[in-house]
Amino acid sequence: MALVYWNPRREAESLQHQITRLFEDALAPYSGEQKQEYFSTVPLAEMQETPEAIHLKLEIPGMEAKDIDVQVTEKAVSISGERKSEQKSEDQGETKSEFRYGRFERLIPLPARIQHTNVKAEYKDGILNLTLPKTEQEKNKVVKVQLEPAA
Repeated sequence: MALVYWNPRREAESLQHQITRLFEDALAPYSGEQKQEYFSTVPLAEMQETPEAIHLKLEIPGMEAKDIDVQVTEKAVSISGERKSEQKSEDQGETKSEFRYGRFERLIPLPARIQHTNVKAEYKDGILNLTLPKTEQEKNKVVKVQLEPAA
């Protein structure tokens, strides 16, 4: 019977190699229809709340404003659209792309009620800026906190 020494470093390197291979396989480029479904994504968002309004920024590069659908209720914002790939015909060579194409949709719940009829939107340089004014009830909302003496 041979004595085999356990090497924790080798085990860690093996695990790291397996995880790396897992991500490489998951992110490998697909072709045709699979590629469009695989690469569709939701826009990244940034939200800032002030006493008067909620400011919401979404990153939606490579689209025109007419191709973005924004719907607002008192409690949430829904953004959807579709980024279509440009079909180019080339006589020679192969085109490889890491751009993301396909349909996206995102529903963002809001931390306060807003006046959904007075929303202002601006789309410039791939950034969608929404100004969502709060309702009068939300603006004047003050919560009294009862302080108790420490024991």
